[in-house]
Amino acid sequence: MSGDVLSQAEVESLLSAMDGRESDVIADAATSRIKQREKISPYDFKRPERVGKEQMRSLQTMHEGFGRNFGASLSALLRTIVELKLTSVDQLTYSEFVFSLENPTCFNLINAAPLEGQLILDINLSLLFPIIDRLLGGGNDTGGPALRRPLTEIELRLVSRITDLFCKEMKSAWETVLELDLAIDRVESNPQLVQIVPPNEVVVLISFELTIGDARGMMNLCIPFNSIERISTRLSANSWVSYGKKSATPENIKRISNQLSEALVEVVVDLAETSISTSDLIGLRVGDIIATEKDVERPLVVSIEGQPKFHAQAGAFKGRKAIQVVGQIS
Repeated sequence: MSGDVLSQAEVESLLSAMDGRESDVIADAATSRIKQREKISPYDFKRPERVGKEQMRSLQTMHEGFGRNFGASLSALLRTIVELKLTSVDQLTYSEFVFSLENPTCFNLINAAPLEGQLILDINLSLLFPIIDRLLGGGNDTGGPALRRPLTEIELRLVSRITDLFCKEMKSAWETVLELDLAIDRVESNPQLVQIVPPNEVVVLISFELTIGDARGMMNLCIPFNSIERISTRLSANSWVSYGKKSATPENIKRISNQLSEALVEVVVDLAETSISTSDLIGLRVGDIIATEKDVERPLVVSIEGQPKFHAQAGAFKGRKAIQVVGQIS
């Protein structure tokens, strides 16, 4: 081929082929760079995520169970229906947490030995004033104007019943990870005056939504990262394998029984059933007798909250109408 001379057309053909391969190489390189760029995720050095996803999932699981238990205990204490649900588990800086709160508020600093530092429990005042009213014998009427003032000494003493119950249930929720000794250190009304960690320190914020009647508000638990840094390895999913499989202990059975024994239930006794005309119903007077086909010897049915539970016999006790339970409906 050394003696062959390429024509102009052949030279142009070779150059165009080389240009095509070069453009393919450039296109492949560009595609590779785009794929690498897609794998890159943004990272904010001002808000480092120091708690791993596995630890965050463990904290969420743990406090979901805590929310159910604390809501039940609070319902028994206030003798009314209390709904408490976990809304979020987030990482943010301490300054962001503090400036997101209302002022005044109920800012509880909690000692949690053997954890380092302190935890923070913030309860919205829109919740506390209805709770205080309920503890003092009031009803569920929350139609009045919302109060915006710090709590008095008497109100703080009443609120301590709620925070002590919180510490008790929190200790029970954490017992599979660590035995905590929780105690309220002090209560502040202005959160911006409390500096337990540096402003840029990462904290875990666990938020609950609490509903009592028509009142609704937030309850926040703030856990600084330096408090759980030493035990972060314990906050793993493996720690929760046996969480939902624990057998009932006599202490738990007794505690739940004591709470349920104070609950109010509706009891209805069905004497008999019959049908009468509207004209007979309108003409009924005191002392009239309504005849039924039910045998007087057949037992009555006692229903609890609409569910038939017992058989009973009608009678009298100390001059009052009464029933005597004679058996259980299987």
